[in-house]
Amino acid sequence: MNTVTAPARPALAQLPRRKPARPVRLWALRAPISRRARAVLMVCSVLVPLVAWVAVAAAGVVSESFLPSPAAVLSAGWEMAQSGQLATDTWASVRRILIGFGLAIAVSVPLGLVMGSFQAGQALFEPIVGLLRYLPASAFIPLLTIWLGIGEPSKWMLLFIGTVFFNTLMTADAVRQVPRALIDVSYTLGARRGEVLRKVVVPHALPGMIDAVRVNAAAAWNFVVVAELINSQEGLGYRIARSQRFLASDRIFAVLIVIAVIGLAIDILLRVLRDRIGRWV
Repeated sequence: MNTVTAPARPALAQLPRRKPARPVRLWALRAPISRRARAVLMVCSVLVPLVAWVAVAAAGVVSESFLPSPAAVLSAGWEMAQSGQLATDTWASVRRILIGFGLAIAVSVPLGLVMGSFQAGQALFEPIVGLLRYLPASAFIPLLTIWLGIGEPSKWMLLFIGTVFFNTLMTADAVRQVPRALIDVSYTLGARRGEVLRKVVVPHALPGMIDAVRVNAAAAWNFVVVAELINSQEGLGYRIARSQRFLASDRIFAVLIVIAVIGLAIDILLRVLRDRIGRWV
């Protein structure tokens, strides 16, 4: 019995050997870095601009009236701190942010939860929220002055208007990231709508909500400076405007550094809170 043999296949050409790519570990995509490298990069992030500032000020390239030296800024800040002026202005600005931005959070979080959880809520609220967020908050200053006067309520409302719409939409986006499978499983196990919202949707979306607050807290600091230009007698924004009248750029820089330090402290606290609440993220 004759057997039919299959035709021999031609041998495949051997591919040229290439050396495996060895990306630099420090800049590998999404790769972790060592604690030492992280610490060095964080120090350089602050030290390099500071050294450049010192060098430019020492070289006299820019007039002292426009770019004061770090020593002059430190001296001006210490002088304001000793007089109690800096503490008074700082507390005035922080108090306005706590009230104005606090009201924005109290409104935007429930509203964003409704928009992100229910399509009916999204259809009802998203068009008007999306429309209003494009209106510049500073354009409301004349109206707020007419409606609420030149006191504290107009400043609180400016902060509220400047942050509530963005925080609402970002909260809604965080809620929409909850996997549909978790909601379906919860209903299958007998949970009711309110229980699903409290025990599934809110815990899953809470880290994203905190991140939204982190982002919009920076916007709140921007708006508080604008708000304090409305007939204020205290506040960090008021101190900047007053220093500008006398060309006291060293005081302006000192106040800006205070704002940056406070903002960084708030950001770190919110990040720690997010990591503790959402360790699973």
